[in-house]
Amino acid sequence: MTTIDLNSDLGENVPDRVVSDDAGMLRIVTSANVSSGFHAGSPEGIRETLGAAVAHGVVIGAHPGYRDYANFGRVDVDVDSATLQAQIEYQLGALMGLAAAVGGKVAYVKPHGALYNAITRDQRQAKDVVAAIRAVDPELVLLGLSGGAVLDVAANAGLRVAAEAFADRAYLPDGRLVPRTQDGAVLHDAPAIADRMVRLAVEGVVRAIDGTDVQVAADSICVHGDSAGAVAMAAETRRRLEASGVGIAPFVRR
Repeated sequence: MTTIDLNSDLGENVPDRVVSDDAGMLRIVTSANVSSGFHAGSPEGIRETLGAAVAHGVVIGAHPGYRDYANFGRVDVDVDSATLQAQIEYQLGALMGLAAAVGGKVAYVKPHGALYNAITRDQRQAKDVVAAIRAVDPELVLLGLSGGAVLDVAANAGLRVAAEAFADRAYLPDGRLVPRTQDGAVLHDAPAIADRMVRLAVEGVVRAIDGTDVQVAADSICVHGDSAGAVAMAAETRRRLEASGVGIAPFVRR
């Protein structure tokens, strides 16, 4: 049977900036990319999300980003290698400590936002992120965009890697994501999204924004927690996948 993981970016809420329904999403996904604090979230909120992930049996991943809370980590930041590596190490250490405090363990790393996109093409920053992961725990799996440069950098450095596709994001013909600044970059139609992800899981293709088909090999599918209607999209995607004979299971075995 074909199996695939469902993940979502969680732990990003604070009282004056609530962006996701973590409790609802944790009833659907099999992996949770939990904010490591620099782009969003608070220690107490992150801890609460980690505890809920443990209670639901959801695999925990670290979700570190640029030190850019004001822009939710979605703006490119010019940062030198020593600083970037230290910042990633700091975020991983913090999340691993909070996870341990609630009886959980961090199993993988998925960088966030602008950093995630940067390391799909920027070899230097990709190497910085990989160096940080190796320094903290070389057993951590790196989750990155299918076809992105960081997957090769990480694999060549001895890390295990997993490839990701996005349910709620449009694709360019070359397999990259449509920039959020462009119309149509973020998708919201739950049935259409679910159909796209069934095709991804079964055929290994996604329809690009220009109408062409893109080959995408993925171990995991992401539904952004902060997208409008995220829980409904994730639920419909899971329902349609399972109805099509696709199993839902974590890409990392704890």
